[in-house]
Amino acid sequence: MTRIPLIRPYISYSDVESDFKDIFESGWFTKGKFVSEFKHQIAEYTSSKYACTTTSATTALYACLRVLNIGVGDEVIVSDLSFPATANVVEEVGAVPIFADVSLDTFNMLPEELETKINSKTKAVIFVDAFGNLSGIDKIKSICRSHSIPLIEDAACAIGSSLDDIKSGNISDLTCFSFHPRKLLTCGEGGAITTNNTEYAQRIEVLLNHGAQVIDGKFDFIEAGYNFRMTEMQAAMGISQLKRLDAIVESRNTTKQEYSKLLEPLEFTPQRSDINTIHNVQSLVYRVPEGVSRDKLIHKLAEHNIETTLGTYCLSGLTYYAKKYGNINPNAQKLQNTTITLPCFEGVDVDRVIKTITKIL
Repeated sequence: MTRIPLIRPYISYSDVESDFKDIFESGWFTKGKFVSEFKHQIAEYTSSKYACTTTSATTALYACLRVLNIGVGDEVIVSDLSFPATANVVEEVGAVPIFADVSLDTFNMLPEELETKINSKTKAVIFVDAFGNLSGIDKIKSICRSHSIPLIEDAACAIGSSLDDIKSGNISDLTCFSFHPRKLLTCGEGGAITTNNTEYAQRIEVLLNHGAQVIDGKFDFIEAGYNFRMTEMQAAMGISQLKRLDAIVESRNTTKQEYSKLLEPLEFTPQRSDINTIHNVQSLVYRVPEGVSRDKLIHKLAEHNIETTLGTYCLSGLTYYAKKYGNINPNAQKLQNTTITLPCFEGVDVDRVIKTITKIL
């Protein structure tokens, strides 16, 4: 029986063959015309002033914390439902991640949770667009503004999503994207930062390039920076997909509607999006019915050659953070234990997936 994966990348070799040939013949593998063009196109697509490409969303988040001069003694409030990288970068700069619980409907940070955790040590908020969903970020942004706290958007999953017709990338002070293979736009690996702040953008470019800056026509190294640069081949891959990203988002929403119609009688609960958002459905995630073991369901589906996985992690409940800080958030923990990610890509056999789930239940 043919295996059904979680996702198939929306790119083929033929899409980039001529660009790869150009790159190999030029011998210019980094800091070239494709990276420059990709940055331009990301900024244009998101309507942001600046876009900087990186090696991953993780290095993008780390660079944002460095730009904000966050370090030892500082606190950063973080959405508690995410991949560990969101909190790991806070630890890496020496600050303390403060985990804010999330909504059981949207899976995103609760505004009332944020309000109760802000204090004099709070230097930034990292809002995670859970599985690409921007719902509630407007309320979080308003709270951050009222306290003069920078808002970093972990938009690792959210390229193509929008709020009130404003694309992710042009909402927060700093936005970080991922181009991992499971994302709608993949460069194999890679990431990007968008911002409308000139000072942030200039310093980010310095940090991503070993701390180097051209002064009076000469290179000088003005900070302890990093090599967080994207390659030309990665950028070429990104360019080839960005032009059809909106069509990909529309297609994935159609697939979600098909799934939801068939899963509703089985009492699976979909992730909810606010009416003013367009959700790119980066991952198709449902809460399983009461009394159903999510882990057993994943195992049984694997026996039928259907790949599924958990939604994502309750950060405060991970061994490292639970031992260090305690205070596990109940909603995030519940979502970690009861959500399942189903296959979603162009041409996925939804009928086979649903029939298999029905049989297992």
